[in-house]
Amino acid sequence: MSAGHQPRGWLRFWAYHSLSLTVLAVTVVWVLLYWRSDPSTHWGSFYGNAIADWLGAYVIIVVTKYLHERGSTESRPFKDRAKTPFMKFLAEHSLSLFLLAALAGLVIVYSGMDPAGKWGSVVGNTVSQFVQLLGLVLFTKKLFEKGSRETDARRPPRAE
Repeated sequence: MSAGHQPRGWLRFWAYHSLSLTVLAVTVVWVLLYWRSDPSTHWGSFYGNAIADWLGAYVIIVVTKYLHERGSTESRPFKDRAKTPFMKFLAEHSLSLFLLAALAGLVIVYSGMDPAGKWGSVVGNTVSQFVQLLGLVLFTKKLFEKGSRETDARRPPRAE
């Protein structure tokens, strides 16, 4: 491709979504491997844990493209187009609200499962993953980490 030439069709779609599609494909591989494995073995247990981890990565990649959390370095920039205070609240906190709703759904599903069962342990790990994601989004609103590229731009000025 020459400089300035824009990819078309599938190539354009791939260029814009290659990270999320690749992480989704890896997640599907873990699900297929776990589905055919014995969770009481080392590899089976690993596949089950990998599902929750990669699903969490996929979710955070996709939702941070579209949702926002005011003050969080984990979300995309906010463009205020809300017409009412309630809509502004929903827009400013859509990322954490989505994660809360997804977490509530997972907890409901998990509460009806055998936690020691094959898929119960995976859903339990996924609940843990979503709690972690929500915590990270909320923590990044106010907390900083020295040397982190994401927070260097937001670091409060040093008192001289």
